[in-house]
Amino acid sequence: MKYDFDKVIDRFGTGALKYDALGERYGNPRLLPLWVADLDFETPPFVVKALKQRIEHPIYGYTVMPADYWNVVARWIADHHGWQVDTEWLTYIPGIVKGIGMAINVFVAPDEKVIIQPPVYHPFRLTPEGNGREVVYNPLIKNVDGSYSMDFDNLAEVCDEKCRMLILSNPHNPAGIVWDRDTLTRLADFCYDHNIIVISDEIHCDMALWGNKHIPFASVSPRAAACSITFGAPSKTFNIAGIVSSYAIVSDARLRDRFYSWLTANELNDASIFAPIATMAAFNEGEEWRRQMLAYVEGNIDYVIDFCRDRIPGIKPFRPQASFLVWLDCTALNLPHDELVALFVDKAGLALNDGAMFGKEGEGYMRLNVGAPRSIIIEAMQRLEAAVASL
Repeated sequence: MKYDFDKVIDRFGTGALKYDALGERYGNPRLLPLWVADLDFETPPFVVKALKQRIEHPIYGYTVMPADYWNVVARWIADHHGWQVDTEWLTYIPGIVKGIGMAINVFVAPDEKVIIQPPVYHPFRLTPEGNGREVVYNPLIKNVDGSYSMDFDNLAEVCDEKCRMLILSNPHNPAGIVWDRDTLTRLADFCYDHNIIVISDEIHCDMALWGNKHIPFASVSPRAAACSITFGAPSKTFNIAGIVSSYAIVSDARLRDRFYSWLTANELNDASIFAPIATMAAFNEGEEWRRQMLAYVEGNIDYVIDFCRDRIPGIKPFRPQASFLVWLDCTALNLPHDELVALFVDKAGLALNDGAMFGKEGEGYMRLNVGAPRSIIIEAMQRLEAAVASL
């Protein structure tokens, strides 16, 4: 089946954060929204069909997990990432950011610290801070080609005996890095030796592009498995974030018992009625749709990169190895960061994520969501070209 990713769908008035919060967040409710990390493609028809079939039953009472649910999830992970996950390692969580907050409350004492690696997804900072924990910064190294590397020398300098957790973005958001095995193994060795738990956010794991391969952190070594908790979800890939179908994977029995017993005591690992239905439909029937979607996203990324090279040379997109998010290096425009944001919002009429929200290392950058019909991306780039030309 050939799926249609060119179809433009009006999401205004549906409660979509990406659209209906524009006035509150940006001061203009009619901007072209390319910020929140969900897709503007239709949720796959096989997912919609499965949900409709359940909705047609007139009672929506308490539910149990389908008998084959965790086998389906484990099989998907094995087939796509070569990681053999025991079903007892898996549990439902009500969202990955929520899961991070839960893990912090279980494993990090109020006087202990959480390490993050900016520029990085902003809840990695906000969630520990909101829970009263100190955040320690281990900034990534920006390479000459615009990519990033982990700074292990700095990690050794900033880490002390109070550092109890490191939150890893794998693949990386916002830069779309697929971390290599050597980097992940080195990080695992450091964290294991320093009694640090790694929370590996792998929500973009099924969106590796151009033949890149995602490597689950916990799979790289026994040490990685012994010191980590992995969070995943089908939500980014299959555009079902609102259904909340996240899961945790913990192979170490000691960590698993401590974390999962706390989740169970608070009934935080009970899935909603629709989460397993959507997930099983996606993982059982979604491979062809996923492949076509990723090919379309690759075309959008190529378009943005070529457009900037030919018509807006002051903006340099970093080609992501995974996800539908493009990290735009706008430093050559030589604008103070507030003026850069105003250029996108006020002159171009675009709502992107402000690079500074990912840490001070993101100043001079913007994050562009290209998970949209090509016509929307073309219009966005034409608007941006006109805005830059007006400087």
